[in-house]
Amino acid sequence: MPKLIAVVDDEPDILELVSIHLEKAGYQSAEFSNGESFLEFLKCSQPELIVLDLMLPDMDGLEICNYLKKHNSLSSIPIIMLTAKSEEIDKILGLELGADDYVTKPFSPKELIARIRAVLRRNYERDNTEVISAAGILTIDTDKHEVRVRSHKVKLTPTEFRILQLLASKKGWVFSREKILDYLWGQEKAVVDRTVDVHIKHLREKLGEGASLIISIRGVGYKLEE
Repeated sequence: MPKLIAVVDDEPDILELVSIHLEKAGYQSAEFSNGESFLEFLKCSQPELIVLDLMLPDMDGLEICNYLKKHNSLSSIPIIMLTAKSEEIDKILGLELGADDYVTKPFSPKELIARIRAVLRRNYERDNTEVISAAGILTIDTDKHEVRVRSHKVKLTPTEFRILQLLASKKGWVFSREKILDYLWGQEKAVVDRTVDVHIKHLREKLGEGASLIISIRGVGYKLEE
């Protein structure tokens, strides 16, 4: 199924121009000449992306953007602002409200399609980022190398992060110290098993409330358990 792109603009020529180029690029389009009809449409359908004009006859595009970003079911839809306004303050305000990109009129339809593709690609990559969670309190973003305990960001060394990532990759699975060392350094390892214990100690200290998720198995190694 072609991805559905919603275009909201009060100029019929712009709606027709954008919809023609969207369909040529393999997308399906839905056109709206005012904010009210667009918001009504969102009650039964959800586009992959919104091309939104700031100057609409019934409401401000920034107002619509703000509305979308405050509703959980709609907040993840990417938005490209399309407007005649070129002042820097309007661009900044739109982006601060959550818009993903900004194109000013007059514009090249090919450039707009390229921007749409880029935003959709970024959105896809973000949605496919691996985030591991445990017990509702610990989250590990493997792409960003970020660890959070509840909303608190935890600063780990690269080695501590890799150990936590390994334990979280198979919850409940016991990893021996030898396997942890192999994962960290492979054939290059020139450290002793005790090194793992030191890293685990520091890891627990930094995780605070999440420390109890790392379980010691006497004589064997460690596991992460919810």
